[in-house]
Amino acid sequence: MRTRHPSGRAVRAVLAAAVSGLALLAVLAPASPAPAASSRQVLSAERAVPRPCHAALLPPHTPGVAARPVTASADGVLRARLAPLSGAEGDWDFAVFDADSGTLLAASAAPRSRELAETSVAEGRHLVVQSCRRLGPARTVSLRVDLLARPPGSGPAPAAARTEGGIRHSSALPSGRSGYRHLYEYEYELKELARAHPSLVRSFVLPHPTVEGRDVSGVEVSSHAPHIADGKPVLLTLGLHHATEWPSGEIALEWAYELVRGHRTDPWVRGLLERTRAVIVPVVNPDGFSVSRRAGPRGDFTRFDYENKRKNCSALDAPSSHASGACGANPAGRDRGVDLNRNYAGFWGGVGGAPQWYADYYRGPAPFSEPETRNVRHLVSTRQVTDLVSLHTYGNLVLRPPGALDTRPPLDEPAYRTLGARLASRTGYRSEPAWRLYEATGMTEDWSYWATGGFGFTLEIGPAKAHGPYADAVVAEYTGRAPAAGAGKGGIRRALFDLLAHTADPAGHATLTGTAPRGRRLRLHKTFRTPTSPVRGADGSTGPPLQVTDTLVSDLVAPGGRFTWSVNPSTRPYVAGRYGRDPQGPAQPVAELVNPPGLPPENTGFPQDPAADRVPFTVLGPPEADAGRMSVSVSWTSPRTDWDLYLLDADGRPVAQSVTGGANSEQAVLLDPSPGRYTAVVVNYDQTKTDPDDWTGRVTFQSPLPATYGPSESYSLSCSNRAGRTLGTTEVRVGRGERVDLGEVCARPARGAAFTPARSGRAADR
Repeated sequence: MRTRHPSGRAVRAVLAAAVSGLALLAVLAPASPAPAASSRQVLSAERAVPRPCHAALLPPHTPGVAARPVTASADGVLRARLAPLSGAEGDWDFAVFDADSGTLLAASAAPRSRELAETSVAEGRHLVVQSCRRLGPARTVSLRVDLLARPPGSGPAPAAARTEGGIRHSSALPSGRSGYRHLYEYEYELKELARAHPSLVRSFVLPHPTVEGRDVSGVEVSSHAPHIADGKPVLLTLGLHHATEWPSGEIALEWAYELVRGHRTDPWVRGLLERTRAVIVPVVNPDGFSVSRRAGPRGDFTRFDYENKRKNCSALDAPSSHASGACGANPAGRDRGVDLNRNYAGFWGGVGGAPQWYADYYRGPAPFSEPETRNVRHLVSTRQVTDLVSLHTYGNLVLRPPGALDTRPPLDEPAYRTLGARLASRTGYRSEPAWRLYEATGMTEDWSYWATGGFGFTLEIGPAKAHGPYADAVVAEYTGRAPAAGAGKGGIRRALFDLLAHTADPAGHATLTGTAPRGRRLRLHKTFRTPTSPVRGADGSTGPPLQVTDTLVSDLVAPGGRFTWSVNPSTRPYVAGRYGRDPQGPAQPVAELVNPPGLPPENTGFPQDPAADRVPFTVLGPPEADAGRMSVSVSWTSPRTDWDLYLLDADGRPVAQSVTGGANSEQAVLLDPSPGRYTAVVVNYDQTKTDPDDWTGRVTFQSPLPATYGPSESYSLSCSNRAGRTLGTTEVRVGRGERVDLGEVCARPARGAAFTPARSGRAADR
């Protein structure tokens, strides 16, 4: 963003005008973790002017602007907040500028008037807080400015916002963007899209503010977007669960621009948006992202490498000695917070979600303990999200459930695998179940899919960095240009369109039809309980699973006469059953891996450096043997030694791996391995003992597990009038790919007899 710097005369004029209202002098108490100095003031503006408040420090008496000066008397973190007063909410934004140069230091542009911005300040620095009334009837708003002490041991001072000059709208992206956005730019662009295209784009605020009090916002793009209870299937796109994974938010927002542009220029896109609704939340974790984005680059992944912060800003479970201070300047540094993608209820508490508060993969104290994951839960639970994609970096992967191997593939595995392969064909990524990357629990799609039946994927964007150069990590990956793996294949752009086309396809979800008078509200409701994993404790113990209650409620406002409602299957995959096959032979006996003589040299560069132990073995086929699961395991004495394990097929291609650290074993698993020759490659990554700490290993086989089928579940469907009076209810069972005609749903009494709907299409719900 190019920031215009006003002249010194202009700055002095702004200050003079502002001082007439209030000059805030912050007096800092150096050791206090609470606000050491603060000021509140009511700001007013007679006119609303839709403009970016962060673009420049504006002259005095500019319509729609109220500016106030701030002077810091000591070093610290300046935190400014706007809050609505009683009455109309409106939309106010604000920005903090350096008073001497006019340089932008921090800003906030959330959809309402609940704003938060922070910046590091030094003693004696003069600032201007510029507040702008953008839209709405609210003429007044409350401004609070606090100066926070940095607790002892909180590391180096956080950087001010990096306002990279020269970012132009000249790239191949739909927005033309050529550099990473800040949080305030996301916020402003989302609501500007809605303001500029009111019938196509609807802006929304999710119900749970973050730990620091920020609104989490998004947009939905569809023909007649404001009519959200229209029965269309929903594709939900999520970015920035992890704060340092900046490309994920960029691509999510570019997807919104893409749909707006396509609706105007491409009849095929226009047709998709007539039949679907694309819901987009580019920044799930605004607190963490704000810290990461404004941090100075270090790149060492140490405690105070805030740019590589992964988690949110929660201080849950942190000891009191590490719980004080602002999120971007605290004694725990980036270690404080919860990994949001381990906080969902899907098998929470199991493998891959750390119980220690300081771990990068800390799962939180309970499922959905964090406001950010409760926001996503709200979206998925109140809409028929038939497809979901959670964007992450990195690994060039398309991942699908399950995240933990013992969960077993769902009955939908064949269709799930086919759809994943389609996305991979566009991105050049590898498509596989999430557990093959590493086992993890509490992930977004592992909850959403098993609880609702809506297909969910994780896209791990790019090959090697959390946020690489923008031209490579965003522009090339999105558009399908070199050096991205999807060069010439369509890239993430084409993959997202394929996913939206799947959302529109009735074979990918269920369909309800019937008749109802215009304006009647039809509601699908289901409440159920699902166990988590047995809960692993920080002391190594394992406790019983927790029971998590979910409620799914979605509405359709009848258009009058016939209606069509796209929904997820009534039986959730968790109870529907598991995919499998009958054995065609006995289990193959255990095969011991013979360790070659000597110790290979230490090797941290495999496969570029091929030095390793290589042990071939053979997998037998039917009728001699039938392997449903093959486990290759190696172990050694000390967890300070580190061996890595790779599994190659007969052509030398990697088919599985295990490369964890801090343990004394590795295990690589392959389901339904093809008969033939394989090679276990054991790499001596690190030896920390004086005497050689060599490995022993074996290959074990298990027979295939047959498919299992569980009980069916139903939705409760009700019809109510505009006054909320229930006019009729019925129970509905419907499977993926099925179309059920409910008849006149509002004609049956609320306590009516059992109703059997007419079905058509395939029966996929058991």
